[in-house]
Amino acid sequence: MTFCCDDLRARAEHTCDLHPDRWDCPDCLVTRSSRGTFGLMIHDGGTSSIRIAFCPWCGARLPTDSDDPHDCRGAADGSQG
Repeated sequence: MTFCCDDLRARAEHTCDLHPDRWDCPDCLVTRSSRGTFGLMIHDGGTSSIRIAFCPWCGARLPTDSDDPHDCRGAADGSQG
C-alpha cells in the first residue's frame, strides 16, 4: 500500500494494545477500504466511516473509487464524470 505521507500511514496503520479491534480504539482515526479509499472512522459501536478525498495532514488528493455508485462527490466542477 502506498500513502501520501507518513502521518496518514501512521493513522491508517495504528494499532493498540488495549483494543485488538481498531474500531474499538478511540485513537484509531483513519481506515482504508479494500478498494484503496480512505475514511474517517466513526466510533459509535459500528464500522462506519466518512470517505475523505484529501489527506487531512498533507492535503494530497486521495484515491477515489469511480466504480462505486454511491460515490456522489463528483468532479470539482460539479460534473459526475
